[in-house]
Amino acid sequence: MFGAMAFAYGLLTSFVLSGASRNRKLQRANPPLLMHVGHACFGCSAALSVLLFFHAGRVWLLGG
Repeated sequence: MFGAMAFAYGLLTSFVLSGASRNRKLQRANPPLLMHVGHACFGCSAALSVLLFFHAGRVWLLGG
């Protein structure tokens, strides 16, 4: 299950980043859907990094 979620997240993120870089190169505005998906991917990445940071700190402090 985790593999499928990671694969879908990777596809979405690569789609958003390639679309945004292509639009920047062509000097066009990004479509609203691309912006919303990009913000959702960024939010998920930020939330997961904070959760993993605190989990690592908890494991380090409590020893397991």
